[in-house]
Amino acid sequence: MPVKGIKRVQMNTQKLLGDIAGQKTETIIFDALQAGEKFAVLLTPVGLSNLVNHRHIDTKITPTGVEGSLIYTAHYAAAVNAAKGTLKGKPRPASRGGGSYWDPDGEPDFLRKGFERDGLAEIKAIIKQGYKV
Repeated sequence: MPVKGIKRVQMNTQKLLGDIAGQKTETIIFDALQAGEKFAVLLTPVGLSNLVNHRHIDTKITPTGVEGSLIYTAHYAAAVNAAKGTLKGKPRPASRGGGSYWDPDGEPDFLRKGFERDGLAEIKAIIKQGYKV
């Protein structure tokens, strides 16, 4: 007795794999970046509101997969993220806006902490839900 529906199963499998390799993965990467960004923003120094207000997410499909980037338009974003935080909590001169450095909730290494520490559980849940068949 011949098996029926093999062609349909093959076509549906190819369609599913194409979707996973393209649009579905791009959407999941975008959603994961949004989740990590949400946590990183909470740790960004408020005195540098330019960082909070000037960023965007970029995703693109490449020959090797999907790449996603959280892009800050301020050229000094990497330097602020890499700062050691030795001035955290110390008073800032009035000529530089007053207040305290890194206050109220800003932290050095805010991007890594936002994605890998605070947002990791949510990012994993997004990936798991996104690839559910």
